[in-house]
Amino acid sequence: MMTAQTFGTYYEYPSQDLWKEITQRPHKDATALYQSVRKILDEVKADGDEAIKRLEQKFDGVCLDSLKVSEEEFHEAEDLVENDLKAALHLAYQNIRKFHESQRTVHQKIETAKGVTCWRRDVPIQSVGLYVPGGTAPLFSTVLMLATPAQIAGCQHISLCSPPNREGKLHPAILYAAKLAGVSNVFKIGGVQAVAAMAYGTKSVPRAYKIFGPGNQYVMAAKQLVSVEGMAIDMPAGPSEVAVIADETSNAAFVAADLLSQAEHGMDSQVLLISTDRSKMDEIQYELANQLERLPRKEMASSSLSHSKFVLVHDLDEAFQICNEYAPEHLILPLRNAEAEAAKVVNAGSVFLGPYSCESAGDYASGTNHTLPTSGFAKAYSGVSLDSFLRKITFQELSPEGIRSIGPSVEIMAEQEQLFAHKNAMTLRINEIERTNQS
Repeated sequence: MMTAQTFGTYYEYPSQDLWKEITQRPHKDATALYQSVRKILDEVKADGDEAIKRLEQKFDGVCLDSLKVSEEEFHEAEDLVENDLKAALHLAYQNIRKFHESQRTVHQKIETAKGVTCWRRDVPIQSVGLYVPGGTAPLFSTVLMLATPAQIAGCQHISLCSPPNREGKLHPAILYAAKLAGVSNVFKIGGVQAVAAMAYGTKSVPRAYKIFGPGNQYVMAAKQLVSVEGMAIDMPAGPSEVAVIADETSNAAFVAADLLSQAEHGMDSQVLLISTDRSKMDEIQYELANQLERLPRKEMASSSLSHSKFVLVHDLDEAFQICNEYAPEHLILPLRNAEAEAAKVVNAGSVFLGPYSCESAGDYASGTNHTLPTSGFAKAYSGVSLDSFLRKITFQELSPEGIRSIGPSVEIMAEQEQLFAHKNAMTLRINEIERTNQS
């Protein structure tokens, strides 16, 4: 049975054949979007800095003499950021750094057979590009989320792009956060042209080997298009999203606040609530209406809530089945036995346990990374971590004993695959070792 509620669409004890509908994201025909983005990418590829300046004037309404942020602008930004925000940024940076430093891996050398030793080594990506949105909300927190693990990993070249305002300046908190995280190569470039600059390289902007960061549909389309050309990106992404699983013990005001904190991201943000308790669902709807009225971004949140989904289920097992099919970017579990129930989570970007673990904590200062897979990609992708900025290179070393251990098997397998040069590379070594032993 499906009925309309105050917000979005309400499903009451839906049968399994409705789960696909519940977990489906809105799909749009992106043909025109990709065509317009492709045109901008090609323009930057052809004309570099000059194209970027033209596009900045067109899209951001600013005429730039220089694309790179100067030292003077960094100093000016530091004076403009209030002390309480500086303190908050320092606390967030320390927590993000602590969590990501804990992700360092110690690799062991393994003898897979007598005389055959294999191991891995972490090597940082030499050049990375970070994109930080600065439109309706300047995401200075994203600077810390991306630049901090890049610095820990040891990336040699880190470039950061963010759209300037009409005075040709970046938000001071973005610059302060960049300096805090040790990034000085910052450029006043927004949108598709920023992705193009980092993907292809220009006179001002170094070419990156991998591009990170969120953005609007144009930025996401640009990242996907350059990835087809061989540019690595952090992950495919769509609009931001949250799922909440609530039971009869959940605090309705807390849940409503969590849903709204996601809804205010943008008109296309996704909100899903699954509950085992009918009266709790009604309480949450009431709280949503009440809290929405006080939000400065009420219009944006209302638009997002209009396509949200509210699902009443029989029990938590069913709730987790639906949620794992949805594979949310953020999953909040304000449940009676949250930690025990969390064992049922299979697909999610980041999980928040208990009544006090709001998504806002992870977005800003708990230490986990807020750059996470959306649009169901949590089924196959992880959020940004230290590993995102590293490559794992494998090594192996064979001694004469190793050749004797695995050589005959290699010869047989290569011959059966009809790769006789492969076989010969091993046969020559086997014969050489035999001659040496006989002499």
